[in-house]
Amino acid sequence: MTIRVVVADDQELVRSGFAMILDAQPGIEVVAEAADGAEAAQAVRLQGADVALLDVRMPGTDGIEACRAISTATDCRTIMLTTFDSDEYVYEALHAGASGFLLKDVKRDDLVHAVRVVAEGDSLLAPTVARRLVEEFRSRPRPAWAPSSAALDALTTRERETLLHLARGLSNAEIAAALTVSEHTVKTHVSNVLAKLGLRDRIQAVICAYETGLVTAGVPADAGLSRQALPLLGETSPPDPPRG
Repeated sequence: MTIRVVVADDQELVRSGFAMILDAQPGIEVVAEAADGAEAAQAVRLQGADVALLDVRMPGTDGIEACRAISTATDCRTIMLTTFDSDEYVYEALHAGASGFLLKDVKRDDLVHAVRVVAEGDSLLAPTVARRLVEEFRSRPRPAWAPSSAALDALTTRERETLLHLARGLSNAEIAAALTVSEHTVKTHVSNVLAKLGLRDRIQAVICAYETGLVTAGVPADAGLSRQALPLLGETSPPDPPRG
């Protein structure tokens, strides 16, 4: 199955460069390029794209608004691109529905890997971006609209443990090792967590874990669990391979 991609960036050379890299890969086709967010959202709808690669900062409709429009109206998944590893829009972009966040100096192979991972339904954050997200959680009070604890009560003990591990950025293999179960079982737990909480992907699961108070930035996610301390999000091993 071919992954259909829309690339949006107001800088033509940057946009064309990313498009050329992706279009040269087997199983990936760049179906449209766009100079702003409005063009990107329209192209996604017209072309039936699977993944949209969006620059965060574009004139007119920026990447965040485009991401929100795309996530609301289509099944297309979005990867945000930024020049800055301390971009203040990380938090907003992820809330808008972004499934990935990369720096523009990303290596060719990492860019291709990110598109494949996101197209498979998983999520991906550059390590420096993940650390920025944790900083945001530390600086922001828990929002009044955060889901109630009743939603978390619907989770089984194993599903709750899985969510805690997701919140620390562990891969499926690492969660399987921590829980002493198979990776297939972990995938089932992850799917159940997303379905029960009405979440789109692992990134939204991380946000939910922090905003419901299940995990607090700076406090070990395994508090109350009989397991060793887990690393902070952004200090973990690379993301799962494309097969998810």
